[in-house]
Amino acid sequence: MIKSMTGFGKSVTEIPGKKITVEVRSLNSKSLDLNLRIPYTYKEKELELRSDVSKQIERGKIDLTVFTESTQETMPIAINKTLAKTYYKELKSLSEELNESTTNLLALVLKMPEVMKAEREVMVLDEAEWKQVKIAVDKAIEAFQGFRSDEGRILENEFQTRIGIISKLLEEVLNSDAARIENIRTRIKNNIAELVEKEKIDENRFEQELIYYIEKLDITEEKLRLKTHLDYFTKTMQEPSCGRKLGFISQEIGREINTIGSKANDATVQKLVVQMKDELEKIKEQLLNVL
Repeated sequence: MIKSMTGFGKSVTEIPGKKITVEVRSLNSKSLDLNLRIPYTYKEKELELRSDVSKQIERGKIDLTVFTESTQETMPIAINKTLAKTYYKELKSLSEELNESTTNLLALVLKMPEVMKAEREVMVLDEAEWKQVKIAVDKAIEAFQGFRSDEGRILENEFQTRIGIISKLLEEVLNSDAARIENIRTRIKNNIAELVEKEKIDENRFEQELIYYIEKLDITEEKLRLKTHLDYFTKTMQEPSCGRKLGFISQEIGREINTIGSKANDATVQKLVVQMKDELEKIKEQLLNVL
């Protein structure tokens, strides 16, 4: 089944004191180009995470980001008591010398530099927390794969529509082919008749040359091959990771359409060929986004 190369997935997990958010995004790429953005706390697990993600996601330029957010209402505070006492002592001494009030000295001390500091979080990896991170990553990838599948169904419907149009145009080519050959035969006879007197024409030799010329304009094989390629394209859409293969088949479809156009020597067929080319170009544009 077709999957889109682009996708998005997100998951949110809460653990005591922390919320973990994982986002996965992808764009077109010929191979897997994985970019991880994770907090420093988890850096030692980056290779492990990269390996796990690579096993689950095929191709694409992948951006996987892990955010962490503290859910604690208050941050732990440390007071430098020694420094606070020094400030208090100096401020009290200065106040007494200046005959100023000493009632609000503690409030002033707490505002002094380096007296109060938020304690830094210890950057030590908690294995239990890491397990929750991996679960969050897996959930985000699951949502991401679902997004790719949904987009793939849209692309598949688009391809079926375009292939159907090309098939109908090919039927029109088939229906007009007999008339095309007869028109070519008549046109050649009329042109020769205008240049050479009828009694001077060797009818047997003329028919031989005419058959030889018309055989060069015959598109029977190209029509059969084009029909085969269209059927193969439709069948291949049901295979996993078929983007590259569909690209190759579309090239073959284009080759047969071009050959029909070059051999046709008929305005009606040429018009149908142009329409087929237009539909094929639309298919090729969308194939760039197929996994």
